[in-house]
Amino acid sequence: MLWTPSPEQASSSAMARFSRWVADRARLSGDDYDALWSWSVRKGSGFWAGLAEFFDVVADGDWSVERDPSCTELSGAGWFPHVRLNYAEQALRGSDEHGPALVALSEGRAPVELSWQELRLAVGAFAAQLREWGVRPGDRVAGYLPNIAEAVVALLGTAAVGAVWACCAPDYGIDAVVDRLAQIEPTVLVAADGYRFGGRDVDRVAAIEEIAARLPTLRHVVVVPRIHDGVPPGTTPWAEVVAAGTEPVFVRVAFDHPLWILYSSGTTGLPKGIVHSHGGIVLEHLKWLGLHDDVRAGDRFFWFTSTAWMVWNASVSALLVGATVVLYDGAPNRPGPDRLWQLAAQSRATQFGTSAGYLSASQKAGLRPGEEFDLSALRAVLYSGAVLPVEGWHWVYDAVKRDLWLDAPCGGTDVCTPYVGGNPMLPVHAGEMQCRFLGTRVESWDAEGRHATDRIGELVVTAAIPSMPVRFWNDPDGRRFREAYFEIYPGIWRHGDWITITSRGTAIVHGRSDSTINRHGVRMGSADIYAAVDRIPEVADSLVIGAELDGGGYWMPLFVTLVEGAELDEDLRARIADEIRRTCSARHVPDEILEAPAIPRTLTGKRLEVPVKRLLQGFDPARAVNPGVVDSPEALDWFTELGVRRRAAMPTSSTT
Repeated sequence: MLWTPSPEQASSSAMARFSRWVADRARLSGDDYDALWSWSVRKGSGFWAGLAEFFDVVADGDWSVERDPSCTELSGAGWFPHVRLNYAEQALRGSDEHGPALVALSEGRAPVELSWQELRLAVGAFAAQLREWGVRPGDRVAGYLPNIAEAVVALLGTAAVGAVWACCAPDYGIDAVVDRLAQIEPTVLVAADGYRFGGRDVDRVAAIEEIAARLPTLRHVVVVPRIHDGVPPGTTPWAEVVAAGTEPVFVRVAFDHPLWILYSSGTTGLPKGIVHSHGGIVLEHLKWLGLHDDVRAGDRFFWFTSTAWMVWNASVSALLVGATVVLYDGAPNRPGPDRLWQLAAQSRATQFGTSAGYLSASQKAGLRPGEEFDLSALRAVLYSGAVLPVEGWHWVYDAVKRDLWLDAPCGGTDVCTPYVGGNPMLPVHAGEMQCRFLGTRVESWDAEGRHATDRIGELVVTAAIPSMPVRFWNDPDGRRFREAYFEIYPGIWRHGDWITITSRGTAIVHGRSDSTINRHGVRMGSADIYAAVDRIPEVADSLVIGAELDGGGYWMPLFVTLVEGAELDEDLRARIADEIRRTCSARHVPDEILEAPAIPRTLTGKRLEVPVKRLLQGFDPARAVNPGVVDSPEALDWFTELGVRRRAAMPTSSTT
């Protein structure tokens, strides 16, 4: 046990107040979280409607019908069919007496603060412009934006209209952006003309022009100047759009009306457009941030992220509880490795979110942030995206702060929320998430679909929650949706992580059980990488994996086979890496590029990403893959031997 809340901290938390509120109605013990969780996942308990009442959600209609009885699948469709509400209306209820709504930090620029009134007026102006341009509920508005205040305004203005938001980070290559946005046929694109990262300006004007040319449904392009004084011809300056600040008008839409589209990693083809709803996100993020993270009005919520990660969307949702959202657009390690700790101190953050990789890098760099910076305002450190070694947990309490809540929420883009994570009423044990989240029936299943405590199994969810996707975009018969989550256990949601639910109610996540690459908290698709590598004429075939290793390391190698006469020299390696960086992003560049004797595929031509990953991690080859379904089974021995050598020589992977 590393930390436990004081009685005063625990009893004053929103979780404790909610527990007492429920206890008065459901005859539960107000301090027994296990009883509260069991009640919350019980069919007919009224948990979700109670959550809306507790947080005073503004809506029209009747909350008494939880879900349309015709909706039997685990999804976000059909929830509260008689309720209408708007995410942006909930998010803009904060008061200036608690501090600003947004604090925007960036490389090379002075901090920018927006009061709640200034944010409302900007959102209202953007929404009014969208309406003037003919944007209606259900239309799509896209962003190509870094983590800046304008991105928050554009999201909320889009939501106010009832249109659907989708965003790509500006370090995504053109093809990666078009692969995502072309699917949803946006009518408006909001884009930054560039960004600064690591002391260098990255110009995206040419990329904006090509993206716009390849999106035939676009009617308007709005440009946010970040590195140029003007905007390209034929585009609209952001300042012109929001100049006439106006009070926002909110369209209250059906509870399951689409709010935003997030994208899957693209492992098996084009990234899937995951559609989340207004009501599902409002309730789920109030539960996550308001209860499990105990974020309050007046707090300053800072999570280092990009607009490509669902954590960005969740950070914006801190507005739902009246907190100030701290944004940062820039490198996490310039001018030094302590940059994010310095920003946490500068912004007076009460919650600081980051990745396991950054915490490990801080530890390896010998940082002692608690001695170097004033972190007196900091109550909680959150991390996600990967597993942090137990030594990293101890480092946080030794080098950052003794009286600190270390929270490790684990969830996914699919539901835009954690399944397991923090609880302000419970102690922190090294390497463990404190609890299963309220309303989420999480279990650890073996291959036969049996749940048990204190053993590793597949993370599954056995009942619907409202932030599950309403649907996938362009999936009219639901086939892709069912294939994504329900093929392993029919009718049961399988997330793709290994998890242990302990007998005391905590959870331990052991890494990915599928082939999604999850590098330093950013999910990436192998399909994007393959598309880039295919452009290199010397490469005949390729395979990329991301493997969690003992000690918390993460190794992302790219294996290639070459055409006859080609040689994998440093020049070819550099050209492969440059092409991946150009068409995908710098995050997609592998740790190593290695020549393999063959790329193993199934007899139907699918790359064996998961089996190769398991061989490199040291799984028993007999359990990792059936060689009878492999077109080149002799290659499996090579990967097995490579894994043995790699683990013996370097048990912890590079974190660069």
